[in-house]
Amino acid sequence: MKKQNWLIVAAVVFLSALPLWLVPHLDIGTAGSPDGRSAKVFQGADDRARQAIGDIAPDYKPWFSPLLEPASAEIASLLFALQAAIGAGFIGYWLGCAITRENLLRRGKQGEEAHAD
Repeated sequence: MKKQNWLIVAAVVFLSALPLWLVPHLDIGTAGSPDGRSAKVFQGADDRARQAIGDIAPDYKPWFSPLLEPASAEIASLLFALQAAIGAGFIGYWLGCAITRENLLRRGKQGEEAHAD
């Protein structure tokens, strides 16, 4: 591999590992929480919404329950990442097909113009 490729790989590894190293050293305390409670670093929007609903209406009953509850937060995170990867794959495939189609149409028009002359 070229030196530039190794530098890119090293940068990706560094940028991937840096947040994982920094998170345990963060002292967020109550600064990230408007109500003064201790803030969790990776608390998701679902948990915050659940807390807000519990604060506003303590007697609220959910309309339905999930069909499949992940066994742990790590599995839920894995499923979310998998969903994002599949979505990115579809978008990348569509974008590649659209660009290829446009390039082929341009080449076809240029070929027709060359034969017309």
